[in-house]
Amino acid sequence: MIRTRPLTAYLLVAPSLLGVTAFLILPVVLAFAVSLMQWDLIGAPTFVGLDNYAALLEGGSLGNSLLVTAVFTLISVPVTLALGLLLATQLVRALPGSALVRVIVVIPWVCAPLAIGVVWTWIFQPSTGALNALIGHRIEWLTSPTLALPAVAFVAIWQNVGYVSLFFQAGLSRIPDSIYEAAELDGAGPWRRLVSMTIPLLRPTTFFLAVTQVVASFQVFDTIYALTGGGPQHRTEVIAALIYSEGFTAFRLGRASAAAVILFVILVVITVVQQRWFAKRITYDMS
Repeated sequence: MIRTRPLTAYLLVAPSLLGVTAFLILPVVLAFAVSLMQWDLIGAPTFVGLDNYAALLEGGSLGNSLLVTAVFTLISVPVTLALGLLLATQLVRALPGSALVRVIVVIPWVCAPLAIGVVWTWIFQPSTGALNALIGHRIEWLTSPTLALPAVAFVAIWQNVGYVSLFFQAGLSRIPDSIYEAAELDGAGPWRRLVSMTIPLLRPTTFFLAVTQVVASFQVFDTIYALTGGGPQHRTEVIAALIYSEGFTAFRLGRASAAAVILFVILVVITVVQQRWFAKRITYDMS
C-alpha cells in the first residue's frame, strides 16, 4: 500500500506536469533553438549561431525597446503599487459602498486589454476624444513623442490598480488591530503607523505584487499596440512589440526568438534581484 502512494501522487500531478512542460518549458527550449537559426516561416530554417543576437545588439532596435520598456515599468509599477495601497487602506475600513467600489475598480483588470486599448484610443483622440473635450484643448496624446509613453503608462495604471488594491486589502486584513492600538497609545500618528508598521508588515504582499507587476509590464503588448501601434518615433515600442514586429511583420523568426530569449533572461535576473532584496526584509509572523 505504501509503495503505491508515490505512483498515485505522480498520476495526480501528471496533468499539471504535462501542461507546464507543453506550455512553459518546451516553448522556452524551442525559442532558444529558433534564436540560433534564420527562418522566415516558409523556407527551411538555417543555422546561423549567434548572428541573430549580434544583429539585434548592433541594430539599435533592441536597445530602444529595452529603454522604452524600462521607462514604462518605472512609471507604471511604482505608481500602481502606491495607488493600490492607498485605495486598499480605504477599502479595508469597510465603509458604506466599499463592496461596490471594489467591484468597479477591478473591472478594468478583467476586461480584454485589446478592448481597453480601443476604448482609450477614442478617449485620447485629439479631435473628438472625450479627454480633450473635457479639458477644452487639443492635445496629441498618442502621437506626441513626449506624451505617448506617459499616456499608455496611465492606461496601464488605471487597468491594474484595482487588482493591486485587492491584494493589499487582503494583506491589511491580516495585520492584527492590537499592533495599531499599541502604536496609537505610544503616540504614533497615521503617517508614522503607515511608514513604520503597515508598509513593513505588507512586504510579503508587496514582494508578490512587485514581481508580478514588473514581469507583466515587461510583457505588455496588446494594450500598447491598440493605442499606438509602436508610437511616434518608436517611443512606445516595448520589447514585446519588437518581438511581434520581427516575427510576424518582418518574418525574421530567428531575431524574434533571440529577443524573446533576452527578455526571458532579463526577467529572471530582475526576479532574482527582487527576491534577494526582499528576502531579509519580509516579516511573516504577525502574532
